[in-house]
Amino acid sequence: MRRPAAVLALFGAVVVLAAACAAQTPAPAASAGALSGTVEVSAAASLQRSFNEIARAFEAEHPGVTVQTVYDGSSTLATQIGEGAPVDVFASADEKNMAKVAAQAPDPRVFAGNTLVIAVPTGNPGGVATLADLARVTTVLCAPEVPCGAASATLLGNAGVGVTPASVEQNVTAVLTKVAAGEADAGLVYATDVVGRADVEAVVPAGADAVVNRYPIAALADAPNPIAAEAYVDFVLSAGGQAILADAGFRAP
Repeated sequence: MRRPAAVLALFGAVVVLAAACAAQTPAPAASAGALSGTVEVSAAASLQRSFNEIARAFEAEHPGVTVQTVYDGSSTLATQIGEGAPVDVFASADEKNMAKVAAQAPDPRVFAGNTLVIAVPTGNPGGVATLADLARVTTVLCAPEVPCGAASATLLGNAGVGVTPASVEQNVTAVLTKVAAGEADAGLVYATDVVGRADVEAVVPAGADAVVNRYPIAALADAPNPIAAEAYVDFVLSAGGQAILADAGFRAP
């Protein structure tokens, strides 16, 4: 049976219109505003556990992005940034080291807080109960130029305790490693460093709440991937990022 010419014409117009709409609809992977590339993050050693999880969550939310994170003492990272290291985001364990790179990181935002504890091997073989005990046992501390070392000096000074450390380390991870290996009876580390570990225990010293390190984060002004860098910082400050940090034992900013 022959179809009326008007019906055929209408059908053809619908087909053409549908094809045109399909051609104009972008594929999901090419949607406007999609992030891509690598985000290079320099983060304080005490952030390793939580920032590894944040990186995975950020990559899941932005499939086109890869996060690469370097962990070290904040003073070391600040020096590298000052010397021109190609970094997108800097997360420091204190505001002092962030201030060293104010020219490169003009808009830092505080995203977390942390306090110190005395880390001891499981079972506490040295019988450490107070800060004063650190003067009689083998103790390792962070170097004074790194945030955990500066905080340790303040905490010990407030308590009137003098300690001659067996060694000083350039980041808090190195202190914890020596304590966990039994190379030291005690070390001052961040509360978050002991969370979830079976090889060390935490002794909370008197006065710890009076010495709180504030952690700032910033996208660098000359970031190689500036849009993704800002998105990463926003994610750390978001409810999702803050939940990850809280689970690791960090205080709210």
